[in-house]
Amino acid sequence: MQLSALPKHTLPREKLLKKGPHSLSDAELLAIFLRTGIAGMNAIELAESLLTQSRSLQNLFNASLKEFSALKGLGEAKYVQLQAVLELSKRYMREACLRDTVFTSPDAVNDYLCLQLKGLEHEVFMALYLDNQNQLIHDEILFNGTINAASVYPREVVKAALKHNAASLIFAHNHPSGIAEPSEADKLITQKLQKALALVDIHVLDHLIVAGNRCISFAQRGLI
Repeated sequence: MQLSALPKHTLPREKLLKKGPHSLSDAELLAIFLRTGIAGMNAIELAESLLTQSRSLQNLFNASLKEFSALKGLGEAKYVQLQAVLELSKRYMREACLRDTVFTSPDAVNDYLCLQLKGLEHEVFMALYLDNQNQLIHDEILFNGTINAASVYPREVVKAALKHNAASLIFAHNHPSGIAEPSEADKLITQKLQKALALVDIHVLDHLIVAGNRCISFAQRGLI
């Protein structure tokens, strides 16, 4: 059925304007992004088909260009648009954290870190610099690649923390394998960083590992 044949109040755009984006299903939101359907499917039906094929929004959003373009009705242009939307979402979340969020518990950063790190195909090591009120000053990816004692340099971390005048830090890195449990290398580098930063009176509040939808906190595990 063509969307034009549906009652106007049930169309995704009109429904969003009248009731707000929270009132729309995943398929309806995706249909607004797609804008048009394909032969035999309107935009909502195409969105439902894509979600069924991908099995989840996360799988669809994390798909590579090749995987994304293999889905009927999608291609490079839509992939570029979707990646732009995702990046804007990350930057929006980051601005909100820089402006509003006080990190007083692991739960306060989980959503932010999951949005930043999940879905990455390579391992990155990230630092969140906090002031003495646990307000986020700045964050950055410090190192790329497999995280171990040889690839994360405490001296560079100390220099960055002093540069940003941080009172404390939260570290985070991802496990693309999907296994969230900390390795011995993760524990070792955390201890080395704690000792190095303690020399300049900067505290390490936590180290979080993001793996898929899971986020493991060293502080909650008693490892810090």
